[in-house]
Amino acid sequence: MIVVVMGVVGAGKSTVGRLLAERLGWQFADADDYHSPESVDKIRHGIPLDDEDRAPWLQKLRSQIIRWSSHKENAVLACSALKRSYRDELHAAPNVEFVYLEGTRELIAERLRARHGHFANSAILDSQFADLEEPESGPRVDIAQPPERIVAEIRQKLGLE
Repeated sequence: MIVVVMGVVGAGKSTVGRLLAERLGWQFADADDYHSPESVDKIRHGIPLDDEDRAPWLQKLRSQIIRWSSHKENAVLACSALKRSYRDELHAAPNVEFVYLEGTRELIAERLRARHGHFANSAILDSQFADLEEPESGPRVDIAQPPERIVAEIRQKLGLE
């Protein structure tokens, strides 16, 4: 199974994704690591990425998902996957599950103000919420709880206990 932990910047995708992968003994990948240097620079300067910027990034992620699936490897991918079309692109195998980390703009903005050492910041939060097309199906998890509880809830909802 490939679990895509999705949500806006600052929702805790990387933290939760790493912890989930660790608890399951699965591989972990962060979609941020697949961005081009140009995209990282735009994000660092608070410039939202558009669909053209994201197209090669999504293709790299899709290829990785296909590799995992074809090798029957389990993995957790932390990825914003904000739009339905992005999720459609990433749903490259039947064993892909999306988990939406859901939180208020206020909580996420507070977390971003406290975060250091990441190229994304609160300057792009509004554009992320504007682009967000909440998933109509799949597990949703409230991010107001501690990461351990979020991971436990994801495992329960996906039957991975």
